[in-house]
Order: sequence, then structure tokens, then C-alpha cells
Amino acid sequence: MDSKEALEFINRRLGDNSQSVLTEAEEAIVIGIWQGNGYKQIAAQNYFDDQYTRELGAKLCKRLKESFNAEINKRNFKKQIEYLYGVEVQVQPLESEGSASTEVLQESSIPVDSDNPTINPFTPQQGRIDNPQDFFNRKREIRQIFEVINSGSSVALIGAEGVGKSSLLSQIVRLADSYLHSPRQPVFLDLNTVVDEDDFYGALCDEIGIPESKGARLSRHLKSRQVLLALDNVGKMTWDGFNRGVRDYLRGLAEGSHAPLKLVLAANESLNELFNDSWDNGKTSPLAGVCQEEIIKPWNEPTARDFIDARLARNSVRFTEAEINQLVEESGGHPRRLMQLCYRMYSRYLEGGL
Repeated sequence: MDSKEALEFINRRLGDNSQSVLTEAEEAIVIGIWQGNGYKQIAAQNYFDDQYTRELGAKLCKRLKESFNAEINKRNFKKQIEYLYGVEVQVQPLESEGSASTEVLQESSIPVDSDNPTINPFTPQQGRIDNPQDFFNRKREIRQIFEVINSGSSVALIGAEGVGKSSLLSQIVRLADSYLHSPRQPVFLDLNTVVDEDDFYGALCDEIGIPESKGARLSRHLKSRQVLLALDNVGKMTWDGFNRGVRDYLRGLAEGSHAPLKLVLAANESLNELFNDSWDNGKTSPLAGVCQEEIIKPWNEPTARDFIDARLARNSVRFTEAEINQLVEESGGHPRRLMQLCYRMYSRYLEGGL
């Protein structure tokens, strides 16, 4: 796939989603990224201002991310577009083949509703929920999180693996423009996608749309900005390649009600326990000192039942009361576990085993 094919594919997909096609400047950025060039080189080749190029590149990635419903940034841009293009190419031939192939395509394209019980509504079974229509509940937590941020503080979401922190973090980013009293640029960064602190600073700058930098230079770039930084899987900062200095630096940027950064972090345990390198000198973890912790618990029984009802409302299949009791009890209200158990039970209905 060359840059011309990439541009044609992107513009076609944008058109299909009733969105404006790429501008000439955006097309120049796509071509530059496709050729493996950095923003500074792209700016020089097209006689753009460096800062303008970085900001436009970040906005372009955000636009495509929302339009394609896929994680797209400068670092994975080419790989993601090629993947999405490949998916489209694999599907298209089915339209012109025999009736059996056409039936497969039609089945995979039918929305989940009461007329189509053959599609299991209990997905995804793993990973965060990026589709806002699939996000469920957590209204109390969302209200409290924004109350803390609007008061001038940062937040740490603490809970067990799979309890829904990542999904909640994504929802906070989506709602930021509507819920924040003072506007901030929402930025989501999963630390599982970075390898060390240098990579972290590079990814952070890419997502914000500023020149790649760290330390005092990064502080200068952020001086005139207001960013809501959502960091997922912050436990990665305990791995080799990271040191306490990164956390000290983030705290410095997040302190004060008008600080350039406000943080929303997601971790599996309390920040003081996670970053126990602070214990030697009797101090709290830098991030614990600036973040108010919000404990994310499993759903209670009424909420778990409401979730099952909401997903089953999309089709004609219904679980029995005994089955629902079993699902709620076995899952303990743990969202991921409940999703997986419901998926298996629904699959048995489809297979005729129930």
C-alpha cells in the first residue's frame, strides 16, 4: 500500500462516515508520515510552521481515531491504516462471490437487535470498551471524578484487573469537553504501548501535538497549555526503563489548580503501595501526593442484573432467573468476569444447548 492508496482509502472512509475529506495540508502530513518523516521534516518539505504541523498532525490523528474507531497516532499511523485497509479488502470480495459468501457478509453486518439473536451481545470479552454505546453505568464514579478535577486536583482510579478502569478512563476522556468547568485538551495514553521513559515522553508529546521533548523544554511547551492526561496501566512505571524522576516531574506539572496537567491515572493498587520506592525515605509516592484515589469496585447485584437486561434487550434471547442468579453469584459483580460468563451462556443458547 503506497501513500496514494492510503489517501484514497482515508478519504473514502471519511466520506462513508459523512465527514469532510482531508485538506491539502492534512494530505501532506499523511504523505510525510507514510514516508517515515518526522513533523519537523514534513514542515520543511511543505513550508509549514513546525508548531502548526505538530498541532495539525495531532488533530488529524484524533479525527481519524474517532472516525475509524481505532487507536491511531503518529507512531502507529501507517500500521493501523494498512490494517484497516486490509480488513476492507478481505470483506469486499465476498460481495461478488456465491450465495454462501454473501450470507457470511450479511450476517456479520447486521446490527444486533431483536430480529437477530445470532450475534452475541456480550462483547468485548477482553480489553477496554471504546464504543460509548457499550459503556455501562459508573455514573456515580464519573460524577465524583469530575468533581475532583474541577476542584483543581488529580485522580487515581484504583481497582482490580478487569474491573473496568480502562473503560472508565476512556469514558472520562470522551466526556471531558462537556464535564470540565475549565477547558482542557483530553489526552489518553496507555503505558503498555511504551517501552521506557524516553518512549513515554515521545508518545506524550505526539498525543498532545507538541515537539518531542522532556524536562525544562517540555515544561516550556506545556506552559501555555491545559491538558487532561489520562494514563492507563501506570504500574508500567515500576518496570526497568522508568525511575522516580518521571513521577516527580509529572507531579510538578500537575500541582496547582491552573497547572498545565491534570492527571487521571488507572492502577491495580494504591499508588503508595505500587511505587514503594518512597518507603525508604519515609515519603509518599509523588503521584500519590497529587492524586485523590477513587476506588473502582465490582458492580453490586442490582447493577449486574441491569447490565444483563440491557445487553439482552438488544435481541429476543432471555436468560432464566436461575441463570441470572448463577451469573451474578459466580462473577461477584466483576464486569469482565460477568461479560465472559454471559457470553458463554448466550453461546450455549445459540448452539441449542439451553
